[in-house]
Amino acid sequence: MLGMFCVRTCSGLMGLRAAPRVRSLHSFPGITVAQIDEEVAKLLALKAQIGGDNVKHQFVLKTAKGTRDYNPKQMAIRERVFSTIIGCFKRHGAETIDTPVFELKETLTGKYGEDSKLIYDLKDQGGELLSLRYDLTVPFARYLAMNKITNIKRYHIAKVYRRDNPAMTRGRYREFYQCDFDIAGQYDAMIPDAECLKIVHDILSELDLGDFRIKVNDRRILDGMFAVCGVPDDKFRTICSTVDKLDKMPWEDVRKEMVTEKGLSEEAADQIGEYVSLQGGMELAERLLQDQKMCRSKQACAGLSDIKLLFSYLQLFQVTDKVVFDLSLARGLDYYTGIIYEGVLTQAGVAPGSTEAQNGTPAEESVSVGSVAGGGRYDGLVGMFDPKGRKVPCVGVSIGIERIFSILEQKAEASAEKVRTTEVQVMVASAQKNLLEERLRLLTELWNAGIKAEVMYKKNPKLLSQLQHCEESGIPLVAILGEQELKDGVVKLRVVASREEVDVSRAALVDEIRRRTSQA
Repeated sequence: MLGMFCVRTCSGLMGLRAAPRVRSLHSFPGITVAQIDEEVAKLLALKAQIGGDNVKHQFVLKTAKGTRDYNPKQMAIRERVFSTIIGCFKRHGAETIDTPVFELKETLTGKYGEDSKLIYDLKDQGGELLSLRYDLTVPFARYLAMNKITNIKRYHIAKVYRRDNPAMTRGRYREFYQCDFDIAGQYDAMIPDAECLKIVHDILSELDLGDFRIKVNDRRILDGMFAVCGVPDDKFRTICSTVDKLDKMPWEDVRKEMVTEKGLSEEAADQIGEYVSLQGGMELAERLLQDQKMCRSKQACAGLSDIKLLFSYLQLFQVTDKVVFDLSLARGLDYYTGIIYEGVLTQAGVAPGSTEAQNGTPAEESVSVGSVAGGGRYDGLVGMFDPKGRKVPCVGVSIGIERIFSILEQKAEASAEKVRTTEVQVMVASAQKNLLEERLRLLTELWNAGIKAEVMYKKNPKLLSQLQHCEESGIPLVAILGEQELKDGVVKLRVVASREEVDVSRAALVDEIRRRTSQA
């Protein structure tokens, strides 16, 4: 009966346009709503396959929410940034790995606190519940446990995915790159941690993004602070997530959330407010070690002692001018166990590392433009995956590459900077007609010698067109062939910027191109 119904109504459904037509199908005897829906779906799929109604499908030409395309100019900026970052990672002795873009859902579950709701879950594919990776840290911990690796210094650059509310102009996307550097292994306290901060300092300095500060804190100090301020143990993580919003919300709003939404007492919230307003350096750590409340927490004292040790190593690394001990820094991820840090760009004003801040007083005059790096110590994460619970201490940093790209793109637009999108060193051109074979022959010689070169894809291009292409593309040199040059065994080498021309013997051309492009 159902099959006859499908045959009789196929042509009608092919032209289905409105809800009334669908509603009329409910009167057909013996057919349930579910059966009708199933058959309608099949017929619509068939219609799509055969191109029903001869109507051309109108595609919505847009990228998915929270994603974007990158044009050649934007990609040139990205590649330059990646090169700087990878160069720094390699300078510090890191090797690289890669992991799948999706993981078992249970691998990611329960590792990100309140941010777990941002994980992209995939449909069941053959019996495995999978999720797109939220970051590169948890997959790294899984990789260490699975392969029984107890020490490694690695970097990993790859895309991650978060079901967040995107803010494209600020470099906040649902699909984005992370650039991670991590040191795993049992080492003496604060030496690897200090190196991670040195890496953040060097990368942000080399990229010339503007003034920046690296905020430092310790999860043990936060937990100790919460304890002495009267926060119940079961509220530590949720209050920590609220404190983490201080870079986006004023204290009044953070306090309100603690009290009204999280159920914290006003007295405890006010005590927390006194501490999280403090910024400084080693001197602040020493002062807090003498604080009557803080010294009641062994956990906080251990964290403060490590902060002091950290600053002593940072002085040797010559980066203390950019690092500030900031008690408001929380970083909401659940897996952090010790030192945490964040690199932020700052606007003009009293910087967090200034005299006022060093004395442990509030430094509200400094305005944060945005976080561009973050990380910390996570000594327990690998043990979550190891069958025997064996821990591998880890510390690492992630560079916020998308926000950096946004800043550099805006700077390039504002300065009308000409960004080269290719690396071509020389254009092989001809001054007369019928020299295509000679151009291709010279082009092959240059390619075989490792020179980046190209020709115009025309048999008889005009010389002016070839020179204009070089100017527009930023190609620095033109190798010009003419009948006279071929007779003399030379090539006329033209410098595009200065329009200087010089005859170079064919045998010496490769060396001359290398010499001139290495000076550029």
